[in-house]
Amino acid sequence: MFDLLVTNALFYDGLGNPPRVTDFAVKDGRVVAIAPHLPREALKIIDAEGQWLCPGFLDIHTHYDLEVEITPGLPESVRHGVTSVVMGNCSLSLTVGSTSVLGDIFQRVETLPKALVQKWLAQGPRTQNPEEYLASLTNLKLGPNISPLLGHSALRAHVMGLSRSLHDKASDEELNEMLALATRALDAGCLGISVDMVHWHKVSGPFAGASLPSHHGDYREYKALAELCRERDAVFQVTPDPRNPITFLNILRLCPGLFRAPLRCTILSALDMSLNRQFWRFFPFILFIFNRLLGSNIRFQTLTEPFKVYSDGPLTPLFEEFDCGVVLISCQSHEQRRQYWRDPEFRREFRKQWTRGWPRTFHRDLSQMTIVSAPDSSLIGKTFLEAARLRDADPVTDFMDLLEEHDAELRWTSIGANDRDEIRQRLMAHPHILPGFSDAGAHCMNLAFFDSALAVLRQSVHSGFIKVEDAIKRVSSEPARWFHLDVGELKVGAQADFLLLDPDKLKSPIPAASLVKDPLLGVERMVKRDESGAVKSVFIAGEKVVDHGEPLAVLGRETLGRLLKPVGFTKDQGEALERFRNRLSADLEDHPFTDYWDVFLLKHQNKANVWLHCFAVFLMYLVPALALFTGQLWILLFWPITQSTGLLGHALYESTPIDTRDSIFSWRAYTSLNRMAFLVLINRYDLELSRVRKQLADYRTELAVTKNNKETRVAHAS
Repeated sequence: MFDLLVTNALFYDGLGNPPRVTDFAVKDGRVVAIAPHLPREALKIIDAEGQWLCPGFLDIHTHYDLEVEITPGLPESVRHGVTSVVMGNCSLSLTVGSTSVLGDIFQRVETLPKALVQKWLAQGPRTQNPEEYLASLTNLKLGPNISPLLGHSALRAHVMGLSRSLHDKASDEELNEMLALATRALDAGCLGISVDMVHWHKVSGPFAGASLPSHHGDYREYKALAELCRERDAVFQVTPDPRNPITFLNILRLCPGLFRAPLRCTILSALDMSLNRQFWRFFPFILFIFNRLLGSNIRFQTLTEPFKVYSDGPLTPLFEEFDCGVVLISCQSHEQRRQYWRDPEFRREFRKQWTRGWPRTFHRDLSQMTIVSAPDSSLIGKTFLEAARLRDADPVTDFMDLLEEHDAELRWTSIGANDRDEIRQRLMAHPHILPGFSDAGAHCMNLAFFDSALAVLRQSVHSGFIKVEDAIKRVSSEPARWFHLDVGELKVGAQADFLLLDPDKLKSPIPAASLVKDPLLGVERMVKRDESGAVKSVFIAGEKVVDHGEPLAVLGRETLGRLLKPVGFTKDQGEALERFRNRLSADLEDHPFTDYWDVFLLKHQNKANVWLHCFAVFLMYLVPALALFTGQLWILLFWPITQSTGLLGHALYESTPIDTRDSIFSWRAYTSLNRMAFLVLINRYDLELSRVRKQLADYRTELAVTKNNKETRVAHAS
């Protein structure tokens, strides 16, 4: 008998395959059957006719590190279909370090309310090493599955002390200690290492306004951490300084993998910036050069919605970009800020910095900054430019006057990027740009992108910019596979993390953000409330945790999710390089094949692509033959046409990842092409294809069964 049976749902497996109407059965938290007309023998049966059943979403960029220890159910993300999260981003994690230092690092960077940080600090002493920290996460009553990165700022401050980490370069001994701790963290189960250089990120506490410790590492330090990730094929997450192109170039120079294992690097962020309407074109170009030509393994992240930021007077991450803004945020009260506003010299400097051109990322355009609440109701709904014109005042002067008068009671908003639907969707559809960057758990009063994954589906349904099955894959199995996480795919043996969606309700617009009091955290925060009811139900390990869009009491009371440890790590760069060269798709590297011929077959299944490659083999011999028989050696200049013909076949019919060395020339590619042409000639190529397809299917089935049996034994033993 099944624990749960879902019938008549339109089933999406998370792999991008076309959906089908089927039944779906769960027992002991696992998927045990996916087939039409399953026996109606279950403790609970849900008739899901007209609904979509798809895997739970993976949010690859959150800052839930503190919150998960207070409210491990994480209902604000789960209510939008998120069943797995990656935290520890932007160099911020709790893997190592003292509570006071970690609190100072987190609070201002992520603009967390003091009440939340104080609540976390009140829980008592923390663990002091990676092994204890990872073990402590398994003791939480987790709602979604979680996977942490090791934060470089936390690591650096722990080894060097917070004071020195904010100014000095690490000594050789300190760097070796960092590497030793980082190795332990990866061994214990951390997903990788996160580094941050973005100029907005400052610390609070005794060193308020100073840039994060991670900003003060030199290239030698970043390279050492990156090399450790390269050895393991672990994730290296980095946020370069958008004002300093050198930081971006330094990261890119670490990535290529033509003759070494590529660095598995994810970079924030690919955005359509309002300051430069052509800058978005830079990201696909860079990815083509580095991923296609230089053998890199880079994934940018992009926001799936317009980048709308809410601000309370001068208390906003946007003001961290310039010195006067940093000074205002560092003040402890309205009265302290008022003293600065009354200083003519400070006002002159504020104006100078506010109107300064490049380098900056916040547009500071008063005509694009709208007041949403204020003590003076006549201001509400107006831009700061409109407010100034009504009072016949200089716009910047009037802006400063309003900030002086109303301070945090003057709430305003602006959109800095991704406001053009077509461009945003082109970024989201790019195979090497992952929908992410939600920042869930951070900026409680400024952002509310908990629904970033669901927003991809809404836009897919509304505009058709990609197929629905591909949209689901983009926020489930695709990022999971790239991040080495065993989630995001619904198959027999997998943990039953899934959701039921109402497709008609997905046609409604992305809901607006609102400010509510969070009863679990005891603070106000920006949230999304989807009144359309697109998310009918969410299940984690087969347990319903959301019903008609509302989180259930089971979240945070029972352990449902698990600590996700990465699968597929290696300690051999040669093995990592070979696996990358032999990947079957952009996100699938694990398979049973050790002979390149088998891999070659699975990359050449489309008949049109196969025939173009056979024609390329014909040209490969025709060109030198013509040169030899005619004595015209210049004919050899046409030899690259052979490679171009094969690449054209992949571009038109079968977009599989082709290793750069193979596309130019390698002995294994040469012999495989000749073997293909011969087998096509004798009509045996299809037999070879059938053989490897069956071998791959058997491997996946065996893997799922073995994993299910192993985890069942562990569950029974515990």
